[in-house]
Amino acid sequence: MEILHGIFIDPFITMYELPDLLVQVLWEGFVAGTLYSLIALGFVLIFKASGVFNFAQGIIVVFGALSLVGLHSLGIPAFVALFLCIGIMFALAWLVEFTVLRRLVNQDPIILFMATIGLNYFLIGFGEGVFGGEPKTMITAELGLPTGAFDFDILGGLVSLQQIDITAAVTAGVMVGGLAVFFNKTRIGRGLRAVADDHQAAQSVGISLNHIWIVVWFAAGIVALATGVMWGARSDVSFALSIVALKALPVLILGGFTSISGAIVGGLIIGISEKMAEFYWGPLVGGSIESWFPYFLALLFLWFRPQGLFGEKIIERV
Repeated sequence: MEILHGIFIDPFITMYELPDLLVQVLWEGFVAGTLYSLIALGFVLIFKASGVFNFAQGIIVVFGALSLVGLHSLGIPAFVALFLCIGIMFALAWLVEFTVLRRLVNQDPIILFMATIGLNYFLIGFGEGVFGGEPKTMITAELGLPTGAFDFDILGGLVSLQQIDITAAVTAGVMVGGLAVFFNKTRIGRGLRAVADDHQAAQSVGISLNHIWIVVWFAAGIVALATGVMWGARSDVSFALSIVALKALPVLILGGFTSISGAIVGGLIIGISEKMAEFYWGPLVGGSIESWFPYFLALLFLWFRPQGLFGEKIIERV
C-alpha cells in the first residue's frame, strides 16, 4: 500500500478502481514525455550535423532559462528579454563553432564528444559565476503563460490538467512540425543531411560546414531555450535541471539518434512508462523507480534493436 494524492493505492487494482487517478498519471507521463522529447530534439540536431552526442545540451537548457530570468531581473521586459536570449543562443552557437568546432573538422568523433564535455563544465562554471547557484523562479506570468488548471470529472473522480502542461505539449508539437519542414523543405535542411552523411563529401560540393554547424547549434539553442522555459514554468530553474536533461539519452536510444520523429516517440514512451512504473511497481520496492527505470528500459531495448525504432541500421562490409 502507498498513499498518493491522499488515496490508499493498491497497485494491482488501481486500473479498475481508480480510473481517474490512472488518467492523471498517464497525463503526467505524457507531459513529461513531451518535455523529454524537446530536450532530445536538441541532441538529435547536433548528432545529425556532427555525429556526436552533445553532452552540453542539458546545461544549455539551464543556461537559456537562467539568462531569461536574469535579464528580466535587471528590469528588462519579459518579451524583450526573450528576444535577447534568442540572440544569446545565436552568439553561443557562433562562439562554439568558431572556438571549438572549426578546429576539429574531420577529427575523430570522440574528440568532438570530449569537447562537448569541456563545454558543459565551462558553462556550469560560467553560469554559476553570473547567475549564482540558487534556484530561480521562471517568469511565467510575465510571459503570458497560463497557470490555471482544467478539472474534469471522470467516472466520479476528479482529473486536473494543468494549463502550462497543455501549453508545453502544444509547444513541443509546433517545434517538431517546424523542424520537420525545415529539414525536409529548405536548402539548409538538405545541406544538413548531406553534412550528416559525409563531412568531406559535403564540403567538396560547396556546402559550408561552418555555416551548417552555426545554424544547427542555433536551432538546438532555440529548442533548449523553449525547453528551459517550459520546465522552469513547472518548477524552479536550477542547475539540477541539467541532470534531468540526461533523460534524453534513453529517449535517443529508443527513438534513434538521427530521427526527429524518433525523439518524439521515444520521449513519450519514456515519460509514460516511468510514471506507470512508479505508480504500479513503486509501492512494491519502496518508490524512486522513475529515476532509473528509463535507463533500464533503454538497456533492454539495446538487446533487440540497438539502432532505435527510427534509426538507420548500418551494415558495414569488409
